[in-house]
Amino acid sequence: MTPTRPVRTTVHLVRHGEVHNPEKVLYGRLPGYGLSETGRVQAKRVAEHLAGADATALLVSPMQRAQETAEPVAAALGLDPVTDDRLIEAANEFEGLTVGVGDGALRKPEYWPLLRNPFRPSWGEPYLGIAHRMLGAAHRARALAAGHEAVCVSHQLPIWTLRRFLAGQRLWHDPRHRQCALGSVTSFVFDDESLVDIAYAEPGGASDPTVTGA
Repeated sequence: MTPTRPVRTTVHLVRHGEVHNPEKVLYGRLPGYGLSETGRVQAKRVAEHLAGADATALLVSPMQRAQETAEPVAAALGLDPVTDDRLIEAANEFEGLTVGVGDGALRKPEYWPLLRNPFRPSWGEPYLGIAHRMLGAAHRARALAAGHEAVCVSHQLPIWTLRRFLAGQRLWHDPRHRQCALGSVTSFVFDDESLVDIAYAEPGGASDPTVTGA
């Protein structure tokens, strides 16, 4: 009997474009943070990058910045976006605050207990929880687009956490070393349910991974 060939499916994880955030706060899951003009340009570049993809499914985080990033992508691919709450930004106790080193909330002793365990992390949603929900969303996208390609629009930390999880790396990490620029595309290639490759592109251009917000 001839062995059955595995079904190859690629799931593209898109990070949203730059956000209009003049106060430079960590906005996290707060409502009302949409794309800046630069962010809209980045979203269009992502759409151009993905225009030739054989995509049959588009899943999007419920956050405004992700929904706005998905608009030109949906138009380029001829797909209706579907909101998946598992693609949402990570929860963070510092939402609405400035958290730069040497200023903002990190200077105030009342916030120091939130920093007690960087390996979990203690200031927000556990890395393992992020990885598990993102994996669920990725496999939903893979199943919907079996044999083709799928696009998921999400956020920096969730995408980077999923990548580290699938690569078998420890989940706690130095944020300065995240490879997940604004308007970037991290692509996971599956044969059936098994990961066989990870690729990365920056159609939106390079950006500082430590910029406040995500």
